[in-house]
Amino acid sequence: MVLPGITQIREAIDSELLEFTRARAEQLNAIDSHLAPVADALTDFITDGGKRFRPIFAYLGYLGTGAAPSEKALRACAALELVHVCALIHDDVMDGSDTRRKKPALHKRFEKLHRTNGYAGESEKFGVAAAILLGDLALSWSDEMLSESGLTSADTQRAAPLFYEMRAELMAGQYLDVLEGALASSDLDRSRKIARLKSGKYSIERPLQFGVALAGKFPELQNLFSDYGLPLGEAFQLRDDILGVFGDSALTGKPAGDDIREGKRTVLMALATSKMSDTSHSILQSALGNPNLDNSQVAQIQELVKDSGALAECEKLIEQLLQESLRALEHPALDTSVANYLREMAVAATNRKS
Repeated sequence: MVLPGITQIREAIDSELLEFTRARAEQLNAIDSHLAPVADALTDFITDGGKRFRPIFAYLGYLGTGAAPSEKALRACAALELVHVCALIHDDVMDGSDTRRKKPALHKRFEKLHRTNGYAGESEKFGVAAAILLGDLALSWSDEMLSESGLTSADTQRAAPLFYEMRAELMAGQYLDVLEGALASSDLDRSRKIARLKSGKYSIERPLQFGVALAGKFPELQNLFSDYGLPLGEAFQLRDDILGVFGDSALTGKPAGDDIREGKRTVLMALATSKMSDTSHSILQSALGNPNLDNSQVAQIQELVKDSGALAECEKLIEQLLQESLRALEHPALDTSVANYLREMAVAATNRKS
C-alpha cells in the first residue's frame, strides 16, 4: 500500500479546512449581514498558513496502524486544527500580541473595524470581545467537523474521549502558563510540566492517539505514541520558547523578543535565572513583562540569556528529548513508512525557524 507523503497530507488537510470553513462562512452570512467580518476573519485565519502539525500527526497515527488512507478519517483529523485556531486566537488576547503570521492579531483586526466604523464604546474592548467569540466559534466548529466527517458513530465515539481530553489538557496548560506569569517566578520543574501540557500532549501525543483510536486497531500503539509524543512535544515547546526570545521576526511573524515583553516564564527563562549573577538576574526580572522595552533593551536581555549558558543548555535539552522520542519508534506494529514520516516530522518540529 502506497501512503501519501507529508506534503500531500498537508495539502489534503488544507483542502478539507477550506471547504468546511467556506460552508460555515456562508451560514454566518445568511444569519445576518453584520456577521460578514466574522466570517471573513475566521476564514482568513483558518486557511491562510499554519503548519497543520496536529492534524498531520493525527492522520499519521491513523495510518500507523496499517489502516488504508481515508478521506473521512483525514477530515476527522483536520478538526484538530480548529482546536488549535481557538487556542491561537485566545492566546493572542491573553498575551496582548499585536500580530500573528505577519498580520494583525484578530483582536487587533476587530479593534480597527470598531474605529473605522465609528462604533460607540471602546475599540479595544470590542476587539477583545470579538476575538474571544471567534475563538469559541472555532472550537465549536471542531466538534461539527468531527461529527460530520462521515465516519461511523462507533469510530468517532472511540476517538472522542481523546479529543476532549486533549482540549482539557490544553486549557489546563494555558492556565498554568498564565499563573506562572502571575507568580512572577521561574521554576524549572513547573515550566517543563507546562511545556508538556501545552505542547507535548496537545500537539503530538493526543493527536497521534486520536488517530489510533479512529482506526480501532493496535491499541498498544497508544503507549508508543506517548513515549514518542511527550518528549517531542516538550522539545517542540522549547524550540517555541527560544524563538519567542531569539526568533527572526521576518520568519516568526511576531516582534523579536515578544516573550520577554509578555513576561513568559518559560524553561529557557528558568534555566537563565538559575545561572545568572544577582545583577543580571535583577536586570532580567525588571525586563520580563515590560511591554515598553525597545529593541536595544531586548538585545541586552538576549545577550544576558545567551551569556548565562541557558540558550546552549536549552538546545542540548531539545536534542536529548528528540533522541528519546526517536528511540520510541521501534515497534513491530507501527507501519514502517509512517515511522519514517514521524522521524521527518520530529526533525521538522525541533529545527524550525518559525
